[in-house]
Amino acid sequence: MGTDSTLAGKEVPIIGTDVFRWIELSVPSSSSNIPTAVDGTNATTIAPPTVDDRASCFVLEDPSAYLIWRIHKLQPHVLELLELNASKELPKAGLRFIFPYPLCPFAFVCKNEISRNSRFPYLLYVLTVTGVAYLLKIRNVSAYASSALFPAEDLFELNVCDYVSNHVPITAVTATAGCVVIGRSDGSVCCFRLGVIDTSAPGFVHELRDEAGVSRLWGLMSRGKMVGAVQDMEISELHGKRFVFVLHSDGTLRIWDLSSHSRVFNHTVTGATFRRLWVGQFDPDSSTIPLSILYKHGLDEELEMISLHSILYNFGERNVFSMDPSVQNITLEEGQCLDVKITLDKIWILKDDELVSHMLTTNVEEVEAFSYALQEEVVADQLFQSSEHQADEILQIACSIFSSSKEDVVPFISSIFLRKLLLPGVHHNAALHATLAEYSRHLPESDLQALTADGLKQEVLSLIEHEVGSEKLSILHSWKCFLTRYFHNWCKNNAIYGLLVDSSTDAVGLIRKSSVSIFRSLEDIERIVEGSSDEVGELTGLVDLLDDDLECEILVELLRCVMSFSQQLGKTASSIFYESVLTAPVISSEDIVHCIVKILETGSCISGPNEKELIDHKSLRKLSAEMFLSLQSLYRKASAWSRILNVIQGFLKFLVPQKIIQNFDTEVSSNISSSIIVHTTYQISKVMFESAWDFLLFLSYLVDIGGQVHLSHDDITKIQLEIVPMLQEIIFEWLIINFFAITPSAPATTEDFNSKLSSLHIDCNTGKQLWNEKLGRCDFTLAFILLLNVRSSSTDHGHLLKRFPNMQSFINRMRDFISWIIWGQSGGSSNFLSRSIDLAFILFKHGQYEAAEQLLMMAEAHLLKEKTSQSIQESDGGWCIRQHLLGCCLLAQVQCGLHTTQKDNKVFDAIRCFFRSSSGNGASEALQSLSEDVGIPYLGFSGCASTAAWKLQYYQWAMQLFERYSISEGACQFALAALEQVDEAMKDENNPVNGSITTTRGRLWANVFIFALDLGRYYDAYCAIVSNPDEESKYICLRRFIIVLYEQGAIKILCSNKLPLIGLVEKVEQELAWKAERSDISAKPNLYKLLYAFQMHQHNWRRAANYMYMYSTRLRTEAASKDYQGSSLMLQERLNALSAAINSLHLVHPAYAWIDPPANGSSLLGEHYPTDNDAEPERWQSCIDVEKLENEFVLTSAEYKLSLVNVKWTFSGKDGALSDLAELLVNNNLYDMAFTILLRFFKGSALKRELERVLSAISLRCCLDKVESTWVEEHGQLVTSSKLEMVVHGSPVTHHTTPQTDGSSCWATLKIYLEKYKEFHGRLPVIVAETLLRADPQIELPLWLVQLFKEGQKERMSGMSGRESNPASLFQLYVSYGRYTEATNLLLECIQSFASVRPADIIRRKRSFAAWFPYTTIERLLYQLEELTRKGHMVEQCDKLKRMLLSSLQNHLKTLKVDSEDAISVSS
Repeated sequence: MGTDSTLAGKEVPIIGTDVFRWIELSVPSSSSNIPTAVDGTNATTIAPPTVDDRASCFVLEDPSAYLIWRIHKLQPHVLELLELNASKELPKAGLRFIFPYPLCPFAFVCKNEISRNSRFPYLLYVLTVTGVAYLLKIRNVSAYASSALFPAEDLFELNVCDYVSNHVPITAVTATAGCVVIGRSDGSVCCFRLGVIDTSAPGFVHELRDEAGVSRLWGLMSRGKMVGAVQDMEISELHGKRFVFVLHSDGTLRIWDLSSHSRVFNHTVTGATFRRLWVGQFDPDSSTIPLSILYKHGLDEELEMISLHSILYNFGERNVFSMDPSVQNITLEEGQCLDVKITLDKIWILKDDELVSHMLTTNVEEVEAFSYALQEEVVADQLFQSSEHQADEILQIACSIFSSSKEDVVPFISSIFLRKLLLPGVHHNAALHATLAEYSRHLPESDLQALTADGLKQEVLSLIEHEVGSEKLSILHSWKCFLTRYFHNWCKNNAIYGLLVDSSTDAVGLIRKSSVSIFRSLEDIERIVEGSSDEVGELTGLVDLLDDDLECEILVELLRCVMSFSQQLGKTASSIFYESVLTAPVISSEDIVHCIVKILETGSCISGPNEKELIDHKSLRKLSAEMFLSLQSLYRKASAWSRILNVIQGFLKFLVPQKIIQNFDTEVSSNISSSIIVHTTYQISKVMFESAWDFLLFLSYLVDIGGQVHLSHDDITKIQLEIVPMLQEIIFEWLIINFFAITPSAPATTEDFNSKLSSLHIDCNTGKQLWNEKLGRCDFTLAFILLLNVRSSSTDHGHLLKRFPNMQSFINRMRDFISWIIWGQSGGSSNFLSRSIDLAFILFKHGQYEAAEQLLMMAEAHLLKEKTSQSIQESDGGWCIRQHLLGCCLLAQVQCGLHTTQKDNKVFDAIRCFFRSSSGNGASEALQSLSEDVGIPYLGFSGCASTAAWKLQYYQWAMQLFERYSISEGACQFALAALEQVDEAMKDENNPVNGSITTTRGRLWANVFIFALDLGRYYDAYCAIVSNPDEESKYICLRRFIIVLYEQGAIKILCSNKLPLIGLVEKVEQELAWKAERSDISAKPNLYKLLYAFQMHQHNWRRAANYMYMYSTRLRTEAASKDYQGSSLMLQERLNALSAAINSLHLVHPAYAWIDPPANGSSLLGEHYPTDNDAEPERWQSCIDVEKLENEFVLTSAEYKLSLVNVKWTFSGKDGALSDLAELLVNNNLYDMAFTILLRFFKGSALKRELERVLSAISLRCCLDKVESTWVEEHGQLVTSSKLEMVVHGSPVTHHTTPQTDGSSCWATLKIYLEKYKEFHGRLPVIVAETLLRADPQIELPLWLVQLFKEGQKERMSGMSGRESNPASLFQLYVSYGRYTEATNLLLECIQSFASVRPADIIRRKRSFAAWFPYTTIERLLYQLEELTRKGHMVEQCDKLKRMLLSSLQNHLKTLKVDSEDAISVSS
């Protein structure tokens, strides 16, 4: 029968019913009520289990509400309960009751009329398969906590097996308020007054039996005539009495009066297998009760049928029921019957694949069936599941359109699929969660629900891109697989459960597994497009636009042509067209139309041929042939194309959104009905848009083949200049409506959420809590925001808002809404372009900046298309307002977290919009007329008489706006633009600008400086400083300039040639010096170094040196508080600073090479130490020259060297401080530094004294080391010694802060410095040798040290005389320290050398006083030898030395005697 039915309505999903939070309540059970078997295990099932999904709805009258319950066959022990109210927001949560045993496929929920306690507004009756009946007193949802135990005091529990035998299974159950009725397999019926009276009270249980008035216990009464098992039951209330209708398996239909417990009707139907029973609402006019029975005919068990019966009733002295003999049989050809509802005039039959309705009529022959489209068909169409080739067509057309830019194809296709996937009604949270899980994306369902529309897009797109990357699949194949899986999961999670019918309003809905929906009537265009074109003559509104019946026939033929034409690429192409308009198009809509028409004409796409494309090619060629024949036939019927075009124009007027004058003043609130209105708007706008699009393609195709179908030039001109622009206007308007209906709202921004919320027309208690959660979700589109501003004119707007209205009511409200969008509240908008401004204001006011931008951009593009040959600027300033508003939208988006590229583009576009807005026709009057409550930033000024004054004020406003959003680029541009208007604007005496020209320009240049500085454009910022005519402002900016350069690390720019500092050098130097004095000395970059570089760049050498010395001084004062490591770094900086100062002064003429001392007098130079300038102490207080800087450099170097070995020292200026410093340096092995100190600060005898001290200290350090003889022999540096250890006698005890160097290094150091500095003091070798011998008399003096005494004695003609360090000195030391052997050997060596001169040198030896020997010391040596011999010490050795010494002396004296005689003879 479904094939013969007429489409009468469509399903409209209630958006958001798929995201409930379920509060789970475990229902307790008394152990005494759990039936058990003999062996102690649970008893067998005695009631029918749930084998199919079941759901139903109970409609409450007061308060108006819909209570929906669901039992899933996969979770039979769970019952879900949901409360909906058409006039309220969709609830956040529902109740999920978990019972201990599986439930029967039955539940009854009603208003609590037993106790009428407001705490328990509802009652719930259920029966488990074990025969336990429950009565739950339900509180409000807010009273329950998640995962809680249902309160036992709110629960009544009844085990029916306590009253009946458990050997007879229960086959049916029904209930009403205060009564539960069960039917059993033996045909018996029993009712329990559960919750009304106590279970032990008389009258609690009654058996319904034939003997009226008799009421006895269940098992003790006779049951009269036997009937079949109870198949189904239903309770109906009639004139205040409740009757139970009982259907038995043998076809017996009985009616029992529950008040008297008597049977009032009995009728038997035979010849079939009976399944279900439904009782309709009684008709008081005809005194009939409609009743339907589902059965299977005996001849065909697979064929289900429904028989409609009418039971006549007469309530007089006694209740009389009789069966009307007429029966209306309805055959269910395909599909399983799920639910049936009967109203006063219709029967609604829900099958698993469709919903049909039949009128209740006595004329059985003329029963007409009406079908209602389910959401499955819509979702399949949107996801390209209706045909396996639809997705392929998307790719083919996209490749053909973007042939010049292939890289745009993939993102464009993904954008289309993403938009389809997230459409309201298509997007389903559970389905998407299941699909993602199949791709191993295990995102928690709660997290998925919390994602915004953009978040969902990113999640899905990342999955697709991963699939393409990992599996090497094409993007199209990945999308096809994903959408196929998603559609499968959508159908699985939206399985049909039952009907929702409100008889009082004729509202019909559908209860699905995880959603709820309502049905609506068809709009007229849907009757034509999706119904039958034969219905054209029945549409009064359309017929009125046609002149006669012939035009009506022409329209019918024309519609058939267009529909046939659109079946090829129309729907696919419309998706591409829609996406190209909403996204940034790289190709115009005209090019898209031309490309698609070309494909339809030629029957080919850009891709290479394959089997499928060959089939498509043949199909298109067949279409071309059929279209040619159809158009020829149409032309012959109309006789002229002009008449056909007139019919087209008439039909297009039918597509124009209706204008409804809305005089009512009733606000539309945000509720469930609003959701239905919005989705209905989307469904209608989609059909209207696609219809207009099909006509546009058809006309474009018609123009291309015009010559083949006798289309004249005038006809083509009329199509191109009249009909096509009209079509484009219609397409644009419906596209905008569709855009509002499906575009998700943007999430609320934190900074302006509170201000936006206060302006919404929503409930102040619940709305404020829900608003922020709704924004950004896929199911909360822009249309919801607009709907809050609508004042409805629907005549059924009153009490019906509390209930779901009838099907036609949603169409009426949808028309109101569409009329308000396009024409405004009063219908006064002449065109949508002016109306778009008002809508954009609303969107902006509610934080939908991107949507407002898209709306204005689409309006702008459409305007450009309309007015290509004339100015697009209206005289009333509308164009200026659009540009102004567009700039505000772009600017507001910048604050919403855009990445850098997008942000820069938005800023650039906003700047352009504001400049264009200020220069348009009527800009001043139009923009100043905008009130403060429109939602955009308020201008806040008025009264600008001249254009220059207006622009000055407007540019300053724009500058402040960009500054408020911290967008310096735009603020800077508008500040510069305002500067251009100052002179002209200030000429006007009535200008609203306060202050003089200088003040105004100074303020603007200061702003330019600030903005340029924020952008890092330092050159521009400096130019703004120079250009500022206000001196005070200029210097304030200069100070700020220096501070910012310093903070940003760009201060070095002052030392380059990039900034012309003419006239500002001193000021810059002052600011830098002021900043340097007040800045942390360790801050980077260092301002003193910058001042040094700055002055060097200016060739001011002395000032450069002065700043570096100031830097050194500050470092010295702050070093005391630092640790060793920090002190070392600061000392290094001091050295660098002093070195730079010295180098700078070397560039100055010596007469001017000085600097002034620091003002705080903290210089090291103010302290006393030995210098050559002690005679002039006053000069040190007046200037600092190079010598003083060098002295301080040396002292600082010493301090730095000590800090490296963790020795802290500071010059105190006391006597002996420098000597102590030298000693400290030596003790820490800093010998070079020690000698540098001595040579720098000591002269004459003081220098010799200090050199002796230092070398003595180094010598003592050598004595403290133990040196191996092997090392000595190898290097030949020490005299050979048999001793391995050297003992120090009488040496001073010293403390060393660092480990001493090894022996080799120490002796080498002594040798180096002794040889280097003996020229300054000739006795240094003597001092060293004496120190060594004093420390250890037995030490072997190094050979190199002994050689120092013998230098200059090679010829040995002078004996042992010579320089201060001569052999005699060494001989005396040997004798003094008991080194007699070495002394004897040295004397013998000298005597022998003296005697063995060359013959040529003898004459020189014979001169007077030519030779000298230390005879006194020689005598001491002889005396010491004799003493040792006398004492018996080393007698043999001493005798030997003595003999050798005496022998040598005798020979020497003889030689001297001869030389003396020779000298006397020569002299005489």
